[in-house]
Amino acid sequence: MDTQAIRAQMPTLVVGHVPSNVRSFKFNIFDGQPKVSTLGFHIDPKPFEGKVIATTDEAIVVKTGRAEFAVLDRTLVTEVPDEGAKVQVEPYVRRRFDGQRADTPEEQTEFTADGQPYTVKRFVLGSAPAKLPIPEPRCPELQELIVQLEQLPAPDGFRRITHLLVDAGARDITWVDPLPADIIRTPPAIGFTVATMKFQGRVTVLYER
Repeated sequence: MDTQAIRAQMPTLVVGHVPSNVRSFKFNIFDGQPKVSTLGFHIDPKPFEGKVIATTDEAIVVKTGRAEFAVLDRTLVTEVPDEGAKVQVEPYVRRRFDGQRADTPEEQTEFTADGQPYTVKRFVLGSAPAKLPIPEPRCPELQELIVQLEQLPAPDGFRRITHLLVDAGARDITWVDPLPADIIRTPPAIGFTVATMKFQGRVTVLYER
């Protein structure tokens, strides 16, 4: 989608859909590129509803507020709606292995001095981890492998390797957590079963010394 051309067309496309007493309007473009906040970190957009007010060969324009619009790349939607249709849009978001959004606050149970439990929610701006569902390993090399999968960026620069695994439907996760004496014979490893359009089967990430 030619975003520059769409930006130039927007004043014409929204004519008649902006109140006469409003002098400006806002719009977001959803073209498959990661969204970046004003603070400079990647964010995952929220789902939204709206009414289709215009379509072009490349884009679908949805009115989401009084003077707010969303522009969708036609090649990214699962179905091209008719003008006037009400739609529910769910942009791509990074997810965790439990299916929740990766930017969901992490919950942890803490205890008061007298032993009463309470729940703490932690949210770090710009953080959207997809932690592997593996207990704390005894092997430092396995721990290093876990950290690399959770923190190394994917080729798109938006996701981490574990986000790619979630998107690939990684399941049946196994791991090898050897004792120091066994690290050569049974090196640290993490295995997954994945299913994508390009590959279906077992994948193993092996730590080599």
